[in-house]
Amino acid sequence: MKIRILLADDHTILRAGLKMMLNAQPDMEVVGEAQDGRQAIQEAQRLQPDVILMDITMPDLNGIEATRQIKRQQTDVKILMLTMHEHDEYVFQALRAGASGYMLKEAADTELITALHVIKSGQFYLSPTAQSVVVGDYLQRVRTGEERDSYSTLTEREREILKLVAEGHTNNQIAERLIISPKTVDTHRTHIMDKLNLHSRAELVKYAMRRGLLED
Repeated sequence: MKIRILLADDHTILRAGLKMMLNAQPDMEVVGEAQDGRQAIQEAQRLQPDVILMDITMPDLNGIEATRQIKRQQTDVKILMLTMHEHDEYVFQALRAGASGYMLKEAADTELITALHVIKSGQFYLSPTAQSVVVGDYLQRVRTGEERDSYSTLTEREREILKLVAEGHTNNQIAERLIISPKTVDTHRTHIMDKLNLHSRAELVKYAMRRGLLED
């Protein structure tokens, strides 16, 4: 099965180049394009792609807000932010909105194919610049005493579910894998968030990355 990709970027020439490169891959197919955030939401709903390549700065509705709205409606779709912005606020906003990856346009010719395979498999992909931002944030939190590690308070089952959630698995997928009910998964997830003082899936993913839970 080919990875079905939606391109969302307001630059026609860039979309054309990406489309040509991706369609040349034997396991990838560009199924649609969008030139602004609102069109990206509409096309995502209509086409049900596996992955969306999303620019941040677009007219009408920016890529981060479009990502947030798409993930509310389609939890399984993977979104890779492809942008020129390397500022830390954009990286964290994208992760909080539900993006599965973040990379710079300047690296698209060398990293993009790898990044798409990584996030399609349910993992997260961060370009070296974005990784540096996340690590820098962690070190700053350590220096200021904000980093509170409560991992030892989690049960074995909670640790197992934490890793699966951070890898991008849904409650139903986790329930099937662990042979428990989705409601039980949701209960464990709530306990995990409470114990670790986390408030969103993006924060949970950042925590899992800091703990090295996504390296395997």
